[in-house]
Amino acid sequence: MSEQVLRNGNVVARSKTRTITQIAMLGAIAGILMNLEFPLPFLAPTFYQLDFSEIPALIGSFAMGPLAGVWVELVKILVHLVTKGTMTAGVGDVANFIFGCAFVVPAGFIYRSMKNRKHAVLGMIAGTLLTSVVACFINAFILLPAYGKAFGMPVDAFIQMGSAVHGSVHNLLTFAALIIFPFNLFKYTLTSLIVFLIYKRIRVVLKGD
Repeated sequence: MSEQVLRNGNVVARSKTRTITQIAMLGAIAGILMNLEFPLPFLAPTFYQLDFSEIPALIGSFAMGPLAGVWVELVKILVHLVTKGTMTAGVGDVANFIFGCAFVVPAGFIYRSMKNRKHAVLGMIAGTLLTSVVACFINAFILLPAYGKAFGMPVDAFIQMGSAVHGSVHNLLTFAALIIFPFNLFKYTLTSLIVFLIYKRIRVVLKGD
């Protein structure tokens, strides 16, 4: 009996060690991908950058659960800060963490309820829509004013940048609707598509199920 308990304890310990290792690995990859960002000037002003750092976080959330996805997001931000630092006085890094969690947590929860392709797609759709909506409100009412305060820029300056991309942008509301929402919808839809195409192979390596 004691041998069985000991054996079970060793299995649990190895499982925890494997999970921690995988979170660290995915977080490191995500941090590197976060450094490889680029603008989409046809969608948004250049201070909004596209990166693929949510791919490892979403994979982690699918393979090991939503909480693991959150930890991957945190490791990602720490790796990014250590390797590249911050150019946004920390505002952009906090926002990236919040948006990343808003994406991977609902996706992970829905997928874990029934692990099949349908629920993976439903989870990614839910995460994409939630993050796109949350990003609108947080950007308009918190982040843009915080950016302006940190860099001594009036909010109108950001609105003018948005107007240069989309002529109908003339206040924070239209900036959110015509710039922030489409940008994030594009970003997280693209991320979801990539994960949909590669997850089955990655899952075999992670053995998270």
